[in-house]
Amino acid sequence: MEKELLYKFFAGTATLEEKECIMRWMEVSPNNKAVFLKERKWYNAVLLNSEPGNVLAAANKKQHWMRSGVMKFLRIAAMIAIAFGLGYFAQDRDDDGPVPMQTIAVPAGQCVNLTLPDGSSIWLNAQTTIQYPVSFNKHERKIKLDGEAYFEVAKDKKRPFIVNTKDCSVEVLGTKFNVDAYSSRDKFETVLMEGSVKVSMHTDPSETVSLKPNNKVYRSNGKLLTQKIDNYERYRWKEGLICFQDEPFRLVMEDFEKFYGLKIVVNNQKVTKYLYTGKFKQTDGIDYALSLLQKNIHFTYQRDRENHVVYIN
Repeated sequence: MEKELLYKFFAGTATLEEKECIMRWMEVSPNNKAVFLKERKWYNAVLLNSEPGNVLAAANKKQHWMRSGVMKFLRIAAMIAIAFGLGYFAQDRDDDGPVPMQTIAVPAGQCVNLTLPDGSSIWLNAQTTIQYPVSFNKHERKIKLDGEAYFEVAKDKKRPFIVNTKDCSVEVLGTKFNVDAYSSRDKFETVLMEGSVKVSMHTDPSETVSLKPNNKVYRSNGKLLTQKIDNYERYRWKEGLICFQDEPFRLVMEDFEKFYGLKIVVNNQKVTKYLYTGKFKQTDGIDYALSLLQKNIHFTYQRDRENHVVYIN
């Protein structure tokens, strides 16, 4: 696999066909996956210490980076998969003043796993942005999320872990849960797999829900509502699986846009009247995904490969 193609993938500029080619190549052998991870670490290290326009050129000069002390950045890059910016924002840290904030943005078609300073593990779905401090303060562990993430939070009873989204906050001590809060979709949902969480709305702090395992909380008409969860297939995206059960066509297409980094235009409104169920690997590609749906109801589609648009007819 050409390294320049891998760097295009990391930067989110690879075409859909190139993304599918890379994902298939990774599945061929453990050695390919190891090469992929190694090159991603290099890319991350260079990205943290280069001008945006010079990342590709600098990433190809590995010996120069070794001599210039890039190994200290590799230790950081080993904990993250894609880092698109290192910003500095004010955050209280006892009497020590502002703390640097790490900002990570994931392009469409990719999924990222990272480890936070407290040892918590997070998986970030496509088109997700997260901000967190390079070190948490003595009282709390607070992060900002726009998108979807799965959390395995390290237990620390003295410092609650708080996820702030556009409309709600999720507070935990140590647990496993999934948060779906893309601001572009005006959506908020938290699903609890293990432990306990407390969810509150920013606009109305009295609107608070304490969630038990195998339940989810979601926002609807300014209220927080709960629902029992019997099937976790929908939340296996971090395994590279796209799963949907009795989902409206519109929501399925939104997921395809997110996972494959393209735009889908639905001209055939008949397909929006039905609910769909399916499961497949993301690496199977958009054509396989659409052919799977075609087994349920008749429709055709056309792909504008140059502009990355799919038309459902």
